[in-house]
Amino acid sequence: MIRKNRKNFEIRPLEIVKNNIKNADGSCLIKLGNTQIICTASFEGKLPKWLKGSGKGWITAEYGMLPRSTNERMRREASVGKISGRTSEIQRLIGRALRSSVDLSILGENLITIDCDVIQADGGTRTASITGGYIALVECIKIMQSKKIINTNPIKNQIAAISSGYVNGDHLIDLDYEEDSTADVDANFVINSSRDLIEIQLTSEKEACSEKQFNEMLIKAKDIISEIIKYQKKILSE
Repeated sequence: MIRKNRKNFEIRPLEIVKNNIKNADGSCLIKLGNTQIICTASFEGKLPKWLKGSGKGWITAEYGMLPRSTNERMRREASVGKISGRTSEIQRLIGRALRSSVDLSILGENLITIDCDVIQADGGTRTASITGGYIALVECIKIMQSKKIINTNPIKNQIAAISSGYVNGDHLIDLDYEEDSTADVDANFVINSSRDLIEIQLTSEKEACSEKQFNEMLIKAKDIISEIIKYQKKILSE
């Protein structure tokens, strides 16, 4: 397979605009090629009942695709009264990934909710949500510190994510929708700034994934995510 506009290990143009939603405690618009997602973070001083009195905070996530984020209008999940299995799985992934970056005991008994709303989808929405969600989370924590809600920054590691896979035998990074829908092997990697693994999701769509293929995907994902993390740092420093 030969990509039309980029090399096999080249990600789509990445742009992050932070604090684009004035009413949110932290926010960003992340664009990864034609995929665009608004990520917002909100804090509140209450926790789920099972965490009350624990002395620890919690980070959770909600994810959704707007009706015209795809070629055909999809119904809002709220209108049918329940979220799909896919949505539930993705928002749980985002929550787990972001919790891994924070010392919850330093966060205190506070809840941070990350909302990821896909306004345009072209593959990689879950990985872009994690990368953008981290930006919104950090900006939210800055607000919490400025308001003396917490005294110490609880961030312990920076995280980002990227997709990878094999399409017609070729190893590709950052699959768009067309590539993802025809992939032999499809994977998502969440990795932190220490190059440690947070989560891997891998599916053999058409062909089994060999150990050699997996190792190739992992090595390249680590390299690409290291570059994304550098970009995140630049955005957060501005």
